[in-house]
Amino acid sequence: MEDCLAKKMEITVSEAEKRTGRNAMNIQETYTAYLIETRAVESQSEGQCAPVESLWRRYSEFELLRNYLSVTYPHIVVPPLPEKRADFVWHKLSADNMDPDFVERRRIGLENFLLRVASHPVLCQDKIFYAFLMQESGWKEMVNETGFQLKADSRLKALNATFRVKNPDKRFTELKHYSDELQSVISHLLRVRARVADRLYGVYKVHGNYGRVFSEWSAIEKEMGDGLQSAGHHMDVYAASIDDILEEEEHYADQLKEYLFYAEALRAVCRKHELMQYDLEMAAQDLTSKKQQCEELATGTVRTFSLKGMTSKLFGQETPEQREAKIKVLEEQIQEGEEQLKSKNLEGRDFVKSAWADIERFKEQKNHDLKEALISYAVMQISMCKKGIQVWTNAKECFSKM
Repeated sequence: MEDCLAKKMEITVSEAEKRTGRNAMNIQETYTAYLIETRAVESQSEGQCAPVESLWRRYSEFELLRNYLSVTYPHIVVPPLPEKRADFVWHKLSADNMDPDFVERRRIGLENFLLRVASHPVLCQDKIFYAFLMQESGWKEMVNETGFQLKADSRLKALNATFRVKNPDKRFTELKHYSDELQSVISHLLRVRARVADRLYGVYKVHGNYGRVFSEWSAIEKEMGDGLQSAGHHMDVYAASIDDILEEEEHYADQLKEYLFYAEALRAVCRKHELMQYDLEMAAQDLTSKKQQCEELATGTVRTFSLKGMTSKLFGQETPEQREAKIKVLEEQIQEGEEQLKSKNLEGRDFVKSAWADIERFKEQKNHDLKEALISYAVMQISMCKKGIQVWTNAKECFSKM
């Protein structure tokens, strides 16, 4: 971790800007661009003011970077991007992806994504990631030249492997189930939070009705007028505070959403392991089949029914020369198959070792982050309740002085 990029460079997404341009289909579109600023830390420690490097990136470029990282490092739980469009929102919150409040939260989420990658012991060393931060033009060409799209596994192939692996690794099976449950629990938590926010908004706004009633009442009362007016003012201030409170709450919801999307990153690692295990089993099965064919040709006995065996019986046996040629070809294929199986076994062991080390790192990070987020959320709720108590305490004092 001492060598990670986050220790050497300050990385911020400092600004978001609405722009209009033409896409690849030459159709005019409106999009948001984000300003990435970087500054070397070493120069600052020496008392010098390091220059700030800056460039603009679209959300789609962040997506391209993450897709590249996911394909290039399949054994790593790659940090997720913030949501492209708002989900799990309470009714007063805009779901428009151009809404200023949503764009601001997404700006924070994109900065968090870059810091996650820059802090990762492996991802931070990737040259494409460094170019994303420092090189404005030609970056997409660099990514495409890597050919990472050709390495991407198809969803159909991954689904096939899921159902046909005969000996799945118990640890990855359990991890896959855990990621499904984590996603389910956080989704439910976010839905509950959205419903609570709706009700809370209603409760706060009702206090605005108290304020209006007290103010109207004060106009017809001589001795009690000042007390009623003051109490109404406290209610109005309390009612108006809910918008800022729920906007702040939304930042805590975004922290939970990050781990909602991390669940998919975990599943991606599990799917890759299933694919590797499936390829290994298919290679072993193919090798066993070739060895059996070779043995049958060498001994002249057929253990299992085959179309070739039936054809030989109907149309005559092969000549010794033909049989020898086939045996030679099979022996070469068996040798290649054994080398391939050995290579796949080594690759699989290396994948499991690297993946499990990164999963352990992720678990430690997750436990720390979710604990901090939930504690902060609880502290905020306590503070909010204390403000409500204070409002009614102030109102009580106003009534007492009447």
